[in-house]
Formats: sequence, C-alpha cells, structure tokens
Amino acid sequence: MDVKARDAEYIASTYKRFPVELVGGQGAELIDDTGKKYIDLGSGIAVNVFGVNDEEWKNAVIAQLNRISHASNLYYTAPQTELAEILCTRTGMKRVFFGNSGAEANECAIKVARKYASDKYGEMSRPMIVTLENSFHGRTITTLAATGQDVFHHSFGPFTAGFMHVPANDLTAMQEALEYHPVCGVMLEMVQGEGGVNPLDKEYVQAVAKLCDERDVILIVDEVQTGNGRTGTLFAYEQFGIQPDVVSTAKGIGGGLPLGACLMGEKVQDTLTPSSHGSTFGGNPVATAGAVNILSRIDDKFLAEVQRKSEKFVKGLTSIKGVKSVAGMGLMLGVETEKPAGEIVNECMKRGVLLLTAKTKVRLLPPLVITDEQIEQALSVIKEVIEA
Repeated sequence: MDVKARDAEYIASTYKRFPVELVGGQGAELIDDTGKKYIDLGSGIAVNVFGVNDEEWKNAVIAQLNRISHASNLYYTAPQTELAEILCTRTGMKRVFFGNSGAEANECAIKVARKYASDKYGEMSRPMIVTLENSFHGRTITTLAATGQDVFHHSFGPFTAGFMHVPANDLTAMQEALEYHPVCGVMLEMVQGEGGVNPLDKEYVQAVAKLCDERDVILIVDEVQTGNGRTGTLFAYEQFGIQPDVVSTAKGIGGGLPLGACLMGEKVQDTLTPSSHGSTFGGNPVATAGAVNILSRIDDKFLAEVQRKSEKFVKGLTSIKGVKSVAGMGLMLGVETEKPAGEIVNECMKRGVLLLTAKTKVRLLPPLVITDEQIEQALSVIKEVIEA
C-alpha cells in the first residue's frame, strides 16, 4: 500500500488531507512524491518561517543532536537558557516557561493568571478568563473552553469552567465583563487567525490594556500564530503600543520542531513556583537550539523585508477581479473572495500553489523567506484561478 492508503488505515481520521504527499523542497518551494513542485503559501500553518531545508537551522539542530538530544528539566541545558534570555531581552518580559505547543503555552498563561489572582486575592476569588468571540486558543479541553467559537464546542463537554466570551472590538462588553464578573485575566489575539484573519482595532486593544491595568487583571496576548516575525514585528502586540503581562507563542519559534513558550512580565514573573507547573519535553535542547538560530536571524532588516513582501502581496491581491477584501498583518493575510475559498485553494494546488483557508477566506501564511519571484508567480496563479 502507498502512504495515502496506509494513512487511511492506521492514522486517526482527524485531518481532511489534500491528496498530496510532500517529500522535500527548499525555502518556499515544496516537492511531492511525483516530483511536482509547489510554491508554499502555508509554511506548515505559520511554522516554517525560514521554509524547508534551511541549512543554518539544520546545522544548529544537528550540532545539538551530537551533544545531547534530551535532558529532563531537573538539570540545566544551555540552549534553553539562551533562548529564554533572547526572548526576555527582546520583549522586556522577565521569565519564560517552555512547553511543546501553542495549546500548552496558553494553558500555562491561564494557570499564571489564575494563580496570580489566587495568591493575591484568595483561592477562587477571581477565577474567570475573558476571551473574544471568534477566537481560537487550542484544542485541549481547557483551551477549547477559552476558544470563542461554537463550532469547536460539540461532542467534548463538559468543558473547563471559568471562561466567558465577548464580541471583538466591543469595549462596552469588555467593561461590563470586568465590572460584573470575578475576572483574573483577559486573553486576546492581535489577529484572529483561525477566526478569519481579523486584526483587532488598535484603540480597542489599548483601551482593554488600560482596563486590565486599572483592575489588576492579567492581560494575556496569544501570539501562537502571529509571533516570531509573522506580522512584520517580532510579536504583533508591538504594533499596538501595549506591554502584556503574559505572551504565549509557538509555531514559528521552533522552525519546525515542537516548541511553545509562555513569557511572563514583571507583575507575574514570580507567580510560578517549584512544582506549580512542569513539562517533560518543554524546552528540549534540540528544539531550543533550533529556536535560538531562528530568533537570531529575525532582526530589524529581516522584519522590514517581511513588511515589504506583505505590501507586495496586498497590492497584487487587491488588484484581482473577484477579490472583495484583504485583511491581516505582515505575511498573515486573509482574502475574501466572490468564489468559494475551498474551490480556489483546490484549483491553485493543481497549478502548483499551496494555500490555506480561514473560515470563508483564503489564507496566506508563506515562509518569511519567500522570494519576490515566487510571490509574483503565486499571484499570477491566484489571479488566473479567481478571475477564471
């Protein structure tokens, strides 16, 4: 049997896979088992920020594999410490907890907010976390409870208690939630990725940050998809003029290996204490060595290129007849089209361009190293499909 047949027999049916077996590639170009080449506009859902087969990242990972591949968190390893220092130095945050995924990073953020409130105001005095409608924070039972989309709330109940959802960009709703409920934390995505690539209003975000500060509520920013250069700054919140208390991130930070991080600011830097949280694989030396290499190359010059490439994409997409709107930040874009998004994705795939969807939109999350020539080629295919 081939890979597709064995997959159908042995792997849980949780993914509606495209009929493509990827076997290799370089940068933003992928190759399938037949030798067909594709321009990658998905990057493993915002993971492969430097594309595939990146030599510098591979060398960093291999060098660490030749030292030690894993050690428990009962011992020190240099890559984990170095990565934490980079993250804190570049963000102004104070401490980092490492896990393996975005859901775990968000679980940690939730625990930090609740423990901070418990330590300061008493057990269960402020148990509530407020998130936004249309948000997405993970697939564990708790992060599904935090997710503000009913479509994810079927078949797995009862969910973890202590979450409420308010409309995005509705300051009155947020004010009422904080005034009338025992809230310890507010969790926001600066751009709602799985919810349709919808950026929040800057004024709204700043107002929410002020409310949280006034009420001693922990402000959590979920940067799982938006972080690590994706939006044209290291983290998207930098473009909103705020300083969160907690930042969660994953996906692109590991360069392709599982890694999540929960960054804690000054207010909560000492909230987690010995045995209050933990992870067997969190901060694995191989994954963190790769992440050190990734972050070391996401500098101001690189980020300026992300912004420039974003403008190139937006200009090209908005000129296509049949495109109703383009939203997002940096190289995280959602395209509203007259044709069904799924139809466009399938037709582009046949023509050698791999795209994603988000709700009813076509979603673009290309490797940040995509070239101008690849952008132009991809836009040409997208235009041909949409205008056909």
